[in-house]
Amino acid sequence: MRSSGSSLTEGSIWKSMLLFALPVFLGNVFQQLYNTFDSWVVGNYLGDNALAAVSSSGSLIFMMIGFFNGVAMGAGVIIARCYGAKDYDSMRRAIHTDVAFGLTAGILLTALGVAFTPTILRWMDTPEDVLPQSISYFRYYFCGAIFTVMYNIMVGILHAVGDSRHPLYYLIFSSFVNVVLDLLFVAVFRWGVGSAAIATTISQGVSALLCFRLLLTTKEPYRVELKKIRYHWDSFKDIVRYGLPSGVQNSVIAMANLVVQTNINSFGKAAMAGCGSYSKIEGFAFLPITCFAQALSTFVGQNLGAQQYGRVKKGVRFAVICSVSMAELIGVASYLLAPQLISIFNDSPEVVAYGAAHMRTICLFYCLLALSHCIAGILRGAGKATVPMFIMLGCWCLLRVTYISIAMQHVNELHTVSMAYPITWFASSVLFIIYFYAADWMHAFDRQAAREKQVQNEA
Repeated sequence: MRSSGSSLTEGSIWKSMLLFALPVFLGNVFQQLYNTFDSWVVGNYLGDNALAAVSSSGSLIFMMIGFFNGVAMGAGVIIARCYGAKDYDSMRRAIHTDVAFGLTAGILLTALGVAFTPTILRWMDTPEDVLPQSISYFRYYFCGAIFTVMYNIMVGILHAVGDSRHPLYYLIFSSFVNVVLDLLFVAVFRWGVGSAAIATTISQGVSALLCFRLLLTTKEPYRVELKKIRYHWDSFKDIVRYGLPSGVQNSVIAMANLVVQTNINSFGKAAMAGCGSYSKIEGFAFLPITCFAQALSTFVGQNLGAQQYGRVKKGVRFAVICSVSMAELIGVASYLLAPQLISIFNDSPEVVAYGAAHMRTICLFYCLLALSHCIAGILRGAGKATVPMFIMLGCWCLLRVTYISIAMQHVNELHTVSMAYPITWFASSVLFIIYFYAADWMHAFDRQAAREKQVQNEA
């Protein structure tokens, strides 16, 4: 089987970026359908408690999986740069190390998720009437964590070499599998909230296996060979160097969002269900933002590897303008349609009221989130992953938690919690803009290569 990896270093900038970003966008849509459809089925067939259990899942899942996925981003940076420079030997070492890391991380995450889920849920002040179903859902979900991790590893490899089409095809297929299994397990057999997680796990497994099969059978230079899957320590060192900041960032920010979720939980299960329903809608609203951020990382990495600096500048300008504009249009639409969108998951007036109020406080500021994500993607593609880490940890973690801790003592309302997001997005956007224009991030790889060459010469 021949894959469709492609170079982003040639041809029309806007065309090559859109042709890469569009499948990423559509793939993310289907990825988001997993948990969203879980919430819809559970909310309509199992009731408010079950919906609250599933809808509040995002922060905990991201905290557990985000670290390993963030570290794997380092592999994507290396693979994209080597692919752009046609350094296939280094690329293959990075790929096989990445796969080995994914297998290790998946096994570890499964064990940690199953063991510590009850403890974390209690720490989050999950209401007692929701807790048993939350534990059931999360434990079944984390039994299949290795599939989630490996899928993200495989997709990261394919995206780094410019193949965004095959992950889309596989996600479309596995999404239909998820829909069928959700309806069968929950709506027909009434096996409970845990069966929704089982359906998601099976579907993720299908996606991961299809991606793995492609990498095993392709004739392209990035083919995976089972006997070569191991840790190449020089490659692993680079993966950790570029990926660890993103991993730490993901986990710590997720922990900060757990603090947010804990405060939401204090308003009861209706607030949990309403805000949880919003999080599913938010997942779709964020897709143009995340797809352009992903496209930018690959585009910047490949073109800096090929030393196409002018092309980098033009591509960055185009992607940032598109992402910010689309994000704000989506934000305005979300504001206008907030009650109708929340009611898709649950039509209880109290749930809709909480969810719509939360959404309307946040959604008009999506443009700030888009700007932060785009510049973060640019810097990761340029090998400057520590900069997004420090900015996002400072703003989306430290500032967010500090704000909530102080503000809730004075105004104990859901609106106070909701405002944490626009305030911290604004702060991160300001810092990103300052760094973007003040620092020479574009030649970071060149400086790193010069330092390594100097060390070798001195040795």
